[in-house]
Amino acid sequence: MPVSARHHHELSWPQIRGPVHQVACHFCDTLQETPRLGEGEGAFCTCCGKMLFINQPHSLARATSFSSAALILMGVTHTFPMLTMSAGGEGTRLTLWEASQVLAQENRPLLAVAVIFFTMIAPVILMSGLLYVAEPLRRGHTLPGTVTMMRWFQGVEPWSMMEVFLLGLIVSLLKLRNLADVHYGVGLWALGALVLCMAAALGSVDKLELWDRIEVVHHYRERAAHS
Repeated sequence: MPVSARHHHELSWPQIRGPVHQVACHFCDTLQETPRLGEGEGAFCTCCGKMLFINQPHSLARATSFSSAALILMGVTHTFPMLTMSAGGEGTRLTLWEASQVLAQENRPLLAVAVIFFTMIAPVILMSGLLYVAEPLRRGHTLPGTVTMMRWFQGVEPWSMMEVFLLGLIVSLLKLRNLADVHYGVGLWALGALVLCMAAALGSVDKLELWDRIEVVHHYRERAAHS
């Protein structure tokens, strides 16, 4: 791909078309003119002072890197045991999948399904969706179904609860140490690193930026098709 297409100067964010471009504050609904931001700068509401959006430095590159790392760590977390316990000559190990199986065997199917969805399905959709959208945008184009994937990404984000699971696991470990010998596994350290990578990936890019960049790419694609 030509360098001019990969690094088009008009792919900067936010886009301002025409003499006036307004944005509504998410907190007080005040309409105000949108400034063009440099990297690292933020725009704040003139009425309530809340942040409207921020132009993160190298936002798409950071989102791509951290989401890729998160997907790799998910594979490690779901494959290797998080901990092994031994008491009275008997030992057991714990993985996310085995934990959900035990809940299902103890007549708690809804809780088992919740564990699978909140700790396995939702995080995978969230990070793979971000990677699917952010990586092509770095190169100035979009893949088929980008808008649909972006909607999935926004819809699933509130339901990804890896950090809640990690916090509950830490609390449980503090209680189990008095009842059995507990040994931490690779999966537990991968889970901790996964939570950090997911937080970094979600915090590295603004959703308004993603939508705006998608709109700009589609605009130039339609203009090129009609020219």
